[in-house]
Amino acid sequence: MDVLEVLKNVGFVIAGFILLIKGADFFVDGASSVAGKMGIPQIVIGLTIVAFGTSAPEAAISISSAVKGSNGISIGNVIGSNIMNVLLILGLTAVIRKLNIKKSTAFIDMPFMIMISVLLMIWGLVFGKLNLVSGIIFWTLLILFIVYLIIYSKKQGSDEEVQIKDLKAWQIILFIVGGIAAIILGSNLTVDGASYVAANVFHVSDRIIGLTVVAFGTSLPELMTSVTAARKGNADIAVGNIVGSNIFNILFVLGTSCLIINLPYKGFMIDNLVAIGAAVLLWIPAICTKKLSKGAGAVMLISYAAYFVYLLFSV
Repeated sequence: MDVLEVLKNVGFVIAGFILLIKGADFFVDGASSVAGKMGIPQIVIGLTIVAFGTSAPEAAISISSAVKGSNGISIGNVIGSNIMNVLLILGLTAVIRKLNIKKSTAFIDMPFMIMISVLLMIWGLVFGKLNLVSGIIFWTLLILFIVYLIIYSKKQGSDEEVQIKDLKAWQIILFIVGGIAAIILGSNLTVDGASYVAANVFHVSDRIIGLTVVAFGTSLPELMTSVTAARKGNADIAVGNIVGSNIFNILFVLGTSCLIINLPYKGFMIDNLVAIGAAVLLWIPAICTKKLSKGAGAVMLISYAAYFVYLLFSV
């Protein structure tokens, strides 16, 4: 095994993650500035441009890996991110500080997240792949969900304002074009590096790398945001943000990916079941106590540890 080649590909993965995260930030800033100048309400910007932007790393990774034939990374990235978002990120955040859960999140968003996770599994088991039809269905559900969010937010008011930078025309072009370029380059570096490391260092499948290393990398923004908010005492919005991210991961990321190319589902049933179980584990305290306690957070962390051990033994 060529040590220098391994180090180079590990460097590709790290550089790819940095480009993905910063590229998404630049793209969101540029696109939000355009929307702000056009007079589009902050609520709409937050629920569309910002939401799509935060899912851009997962989308770029999934599309890039699908085109290159690394289907394990393509689907594993989304399912792994959804498991990690709930069990690891929310578990860790709840251990730091008890989280309150909004009624709409508990009774609408979470059941919807569970429903589409089940839909993903059923479709994969019945048809053996995610195809154009599933992509159309996912995108239809995504549009309906965004419309609901906009209507609900206008009625109830938004918890937080979107920070919109007042950029000049040349800065907007630079942010949008540069952001997209960074996302594309970052996704290519990450997929190439992760695929090499999976095959030549750990001798595991793309599925395992997608469910762990790539999923962790694309979930870093959610992890940093949630933990920082918890430490500052503003973590009440963390649950809603994570649930929204999981919904976008399935409907936007996988929906867009399978509009472009068919994605074989084989091998993901257990992981999909874990994602559904994690969502239910989050939903139970949400409907019973409207809170995520430190004890519930500890249970989530233990559950993720158990899942990680299963992955190690499934290699």
